[in-house]
Amino acid sequence: MDHPDPEEPVRARLLRAALECFLADDYHRVSTRRIAERARANVSMIRYYFGHKEGLYEEMIRETLAPLLAVLDGPMLTSVHGFADFLQLYYDTMSKHPEFPRLILKVLALNQGPGRRFIQQLLERGRTRGARRVGELQASGQLGLRVDADILRLAFVSLAMTPMLLKDIFETQMERPMDAAFLQELAAFNGHLFAAGLQAPSTKEN
Repeated sequence: MDHPDPEEPVRARLLRAALECFLADDYHRVSTRRIAERARANVSMIRYYFGHKEGLYEEMIRETLAPLLAVLDGPMLTSVHGFADFLQLYYDTMSKHPEFPRLILKVLALNQGPGRRFIQQLLERGRTRGARRVGELQASGQLGLRVDADILRLAFVSLAMTPMLLKDIFETQMERPMDAAFLQELAAFNGHLFAAGLQAPSTKEN
């Protein structure tokens, strides 16, 4: 494993170590001592920064998903063509942590780990912000008024999550890696597909 940078702040080292440990093993098998040792920090620093293991676990998830949620408040989705960039950001984020989508799935679908309610709150926050973005795009005439924000969200999540959840299977079937170049092309294609689908209702209504 990589040795933590001693110049990196202790809190950041603990979050990095927690991500590595929780992705590699089930929640109940990961101890705070193990995380602290991996971060080369004193276990008391977990209590100082996060209160307890669950607090560290939740903060790890929040920080990993933060760039994706921040997009919903930024300029990227002021146009339907921004969905390609959003997909690219998602693929890039998850490529750095390929087990993370499975961790989220385990928590939500199998209720493994303590973070189910917390992750649902994050997703609901994303749903609310996403619905606001849809309203803005409709108001600017880029979306048809009949586009359902929840259907739009589920379609986007399907395009984003499925390639990363089934990455190993797809790579075996295709006999080629889903590397950065492949994911960039996939993001561009899916983004174009998504934008075209969103613009179609507007064309019919005019």
